[in-house]
Amino acid sequence: MKTIPTDPYAALRYPEFVSLITANSLITAAIMIQEVVIGYELYKLTHDPLSLGFIGLAEALPYISIALFGGHYADRKDKRTIMQISQSVILCCSLGLIWVMYPEHRSQFSTTTLLLTVYGVLAAIGFAKGFYSPASSSLKAFLTPREVYSNAATWSSTFWQVGAIAGPGIAGFLYAYFGLINTLWVVVALFMIGQVLLAMISKKPIPETMGPAIDVWQSIKEGIKFVYEKKILFYATSLDLAAVLFGGVIAILPVFAEDILKVGAEGLGIMRAAPSVGAVLTIFATAYYTPTRNAWRNMLIAVAGFGLATLVFAVSTNFWLSVLMLFLTGAFDAISVVIRQTILQVVPPDHMRGRVISVNSVFISSSNEIGAFESGLAAKLMGTVPSVLLGGGLTMVIVTWVWLRSKELFGVKLT
Repeated sequence: MKTIPTDPYAALRYPEFVSLITANSLITAAIMIQEVVIGYELYKLTHDPLSLGFIGLAEALPYISIALFGGHYADRKDKRTIMQISQSVILCCSLGLIWVMYPEHRSQFSTTTLLLTVYGVLAAIGFAKGFYSPASSSLKAFLTPREVYSNAATWSSTFWQVGAIAGPGIAGFLYAYFGLINTLWVVVALFMIGQVLLAMISKKPIPETMGPAIDVWQSIKEGIKFVYEKKILFYATSLDLAAVLFGGVIAILPVFAEDILKVGAEGLGIMRAAPSVGAVLTIFATAYYTPTRNAWRNMLIAVAGFGLATLVFAVSTNFWLSVLMLFLTGAFDAISVVIRQTILQVVPPDHMRGRVISVNSVFISSSNEIGAFESGLAAKLMGTVPSVLLGGGLTMVIVTWVWLRSKELFGVKLT
């Protein structure tokens, strides 16, 4: 039988999809730039590392608290409108940060008041993201046909990773050459370009709900129940949660750079970039060699590879071997991201996709922020290397447990 070649750029042939993922990439880069420069400024002000930790929590806690409601409304209201309103709130918050951080204004605040004000503004951004993210993720499925969902997941992940890498990468240079306030104006400009791109997407019909109208709490319960009952969704989300919660090492890389590998700030920069570089290169490769043909097998292999690379990183005393292992963690994580995003587009029905994606988003945000806290706490209590060994080991145990319980999923076809 003759094989029909796969078009690696299939999803990019749909202009509205390109507008969406470009907007998301710019918004991601803008938020990253803002977090980096605000964090640096607050650390210069306080010389307290805890002030940096609160930046993540200030956004994460409101996001987690509201994301399920965001998923409910994403299924019942116009998704583009939700995104535009949320983006407008984020834009106003960024303008508020400029006003607060302007030298003539900040001098009027005590250090405590300034910190609380900044954290409050970041919390408002977190709330807005709790509505933006489910609407954005669920809108993707309406911008491309079903047969290119896998390719769309690949390009969506690619554009997001580019924003996630470029943002932190240029933040320091912008701050050094243009200063804090001008850098924050660059952030505002990126948000405004994102608004223009969102306006290029036409309104989409709202899927009809199954059965009679239900209240918001019942709607949220339906989304959670759907994720739990669809085993491929439940296990995919659980695997990602376990890997990031226990196996993630990003938060404690400064300890490895300073105390274990002794490579200083430059070495830390290379290590911090390695997972993202691995992720981007792998996601580009998945546009040509999709991992969704044997989705569940590849998902388990990817998470197991992530765990093994983490274990090797933990015991490595060679800088370049450590960098290679971090590169591999990003590569393996990218494979699981592409598969999970495809599952999130293919499995849920149109009228429930927003809620299902919001449940997944809560798990992922929880694992990122709580995982960073867990890494620091475990390193403090157990020592850095033992804590990473424990995390990698727990990841492998959970992968094995899921493999034993999910053999029926090996036959599931996503493409």
